[in-house]
Amino acid sequence: MRRLKVSLGVLLIGLISGCSDGTVDGRWYTQAQVERGATVFDDNCASCHGSNAQGAFSWRKRLEDGSFPPPPLNGSGHAWHHPFDMLMGTIAQGGAPMGGQMPAFGDQLTRDDQKAAIAFFQSKWEKRIYDAWAERSGL
Repeated sequence: MRRLKVSLGVLLIGLISGCSDGTVDGRWYTQAQVERGATVFDDNCASCHGSNAQGAFSWRKRLEDGSFPPPPLNGSGHAWHHPFDMLMGTIAQGGAPMGGQMPAFGDQLTRDDQKAAIAFFQSKWEKRIYDAWAERSGL
């Protein structure tokens, strides 16, 4: 009986604190999405953006062809300026619409995998960066 009371107490605390929705620190994504995103990112994005989403060393300097190297997605670059739909569109359509060289992944990744990749790199964003993004995005 004591175990039941303790278990119910823990469940009640979780419900009251809002932890029951599964999101990470009140963000839009769940821990499961971050974990799935780590695999998706490693398989599809890390070869250019780095295993920790750190981007290319000189990502601000144009290459000879006029394009830029892959930017960091870990919150230290400009990705946090872009709303969710734009991040999804860049993954699906690639960087060509913006003058970049990133390939399109719309045919290779499901929408859920695309969201998971975003969840993974956003999980690396400091709270202040994420909060600024969320405010800009109207979340």
